[in-house]
Amino acid sequence: MSPSSSITPRERVLTAMRHETPDRVPVDFLATPEIWERLIAHLNLDPAGIGPAEYFDPAREALLRHFEIDCRVLSYDQFCTPPDSLLHPGSHVDWWISMNRSTPNRMWRQINTDDTFNDIWSTHSYKMETAVGAYEGFKTWPLSQATSIEDLKKHPWPTPDWWDFSPVPAIMRELDAHTPYHFRFRIGSIFELGWQLRGLEEFMIDLASQPEFPMYIMDRMTEILLENLRRLLEVAGDRLDMVYFYDDIATQQSLMISKKMWRQYVRPHHVKLIELAHQYGKPVMYHTDGAIRQMLPELIDMGVDLLNPLQPDAKDMDLEAIKSEFGGKLAFHGGVDIMRTLPKGRPEQVQAEVRERVRQLGPGGGYILCSSHHIQPDTPITNVIAMYDPSLRAL
Repeated sequence: MSPSSSITPRERVLTAMRHETPDRVPVDFLATPEIWERLIAHLNLDPAGIGPAEYFDPAREALLRHFEIDCRVLSYDQFCTPPDSLLHPGSHVDWWISMNRSTPNRMWRQINTDDTFNDIWSTHSYKMETAVGAYEGFKTWPLSQATSIEDLKKHPWPTPDWWDFSPVPAIMRELDAHTPYHFRFRIGSIFELGWQLRGLEEFMIDLASQPEFPMYIMDRMTEILLENLRRLLEVAGDRLDMVYFYDDIATQQSLMISKKMWRQYVRPHHVKLIELAHQYGKPVMYHTDGAIRQMLPELIDMGVDLLNPLQPDAKDMDLEAIKSEFGGKLAFHGGVDIMRTLPKGRPEQVQAEVRERVRQLGPGGGYILCSSHHIQPDTPITNVIAMYDPSLRAL
């Protein structure tokens, strides 16, 4: 915990989630690997003795402690070991290479002989270089050639027995030994992963012309995620604080699919995940980017407790108005702009925006300060350090 506070990070977040005013706004941290690496090198922190090193990068955990970050994430893909039959000839497993690792967590990846990657679900990606950093771009779509439900059934779908969540309690105890953090468990996605397997264009056409295809895919994934979540919740017990899933349904300007189609095909899967988490007394965090203000009443009705990420640059995302209208029923996570302020602003402009987010979203609780997505590689390190100045968190 902060030397200046007797409140633990966990209690700080729980207070905010109860829509009560904490001692200060709680904070979280998500970034691309380049940002992690540059911060670690710049700050030269000592990760000695920080664990559990098998599941977390100690240097990254040291950085979270340096910035006094209140939240910690456990993720489904830290605890899954697919059978050898899934491995391609000549491939090998690397838990740390994925460019999607936005936290200290390890993440299972199969590295193929052509330097492409497969994840647990057999999505197929490659390292896509840009002018400022690298991302995982999709190389092929494993289900793109399927012409029947029988073809979809032949995919190497994971089974819950691939997962072993038994290490989770010990991991939380080891991290708690420093100070009790707020733990959320990331369980994956359904709609987003579905199109990553089928191909975005094909998946969208299917929803309109042959919905039995995307419904089979999403049904299979929901079945797996539900059983995984049930097993995880039984193992984790009361110490786990929140369940987290993600499924982007919007662009910067509008929804990716109509509300009618969303209600018919996507919402029922999300409701099942949320209802299971709530049965165990766990609030639910949901991630979707973009212009989603029109969906907020639906998300509240569905049972979402915490919305991430709040993108201030997306259409109709007036954060102060959103807080005023929906803040009594929904908590918010994110809000600090990764497209303009963080990469292009001066440190004092970053700090001014942080103060503004605290003013807009912090009163009465219901807010966790974070970037509006992973902090991107084109962001100056001085701006990241400026964002996490502890003096900015006061309400």
